[in-house]
Amino acid sequence: MPSHIPHVDELGATSAPLKSAAFFLGAYCKEYNEDFMLCKNESRNPEHCLKEGRKVTRCAIDLITKMRENCAQQFDAHWECLEKRNHEYYLCRKPERTLNACMFEKLGLTKTIPGSPPGQEPIHEKKNPIYKPIQK
Repeated sequence: MPSHIPHVDELGATSAPLKSAAFFLGAYCKEYNEDFMLCKNESRNPEHCLKEGRKVTRCAIDLITKMRENCAQQFDAHWECLEKRNHEYYLCRKPERTLNACMFEKLGLTKTIPGSPPGQEPIHEKKNPIYKPIQK
């Protein structure tokens, strides 16, 4: 790594905890993510955006640490459910609801799905969703 790029530790999380925290990461680190994506549009040189990438990683580390400090039990239950159930959100709605409630209560963060239709109840808040087979 070039000496002018500040060091940052890796996040140290596998895909299930990252998927569990994904919507919160998107909201919590929005400004850093947008700066990084704007930087990537400026240049295709990978070294061009290392500083912005480090900021994104630091923000993600900060949120995952806060999640573990404040909602560890709910966070673990949700990502372990995702891990056991092929990373399908719809199979893990019950632990997801408890995680969402804890995140709102302790950190003031809410899960919002980008692009969801306004005025309709979000899928993750439906109490009795109707599951239909997926045709491909």
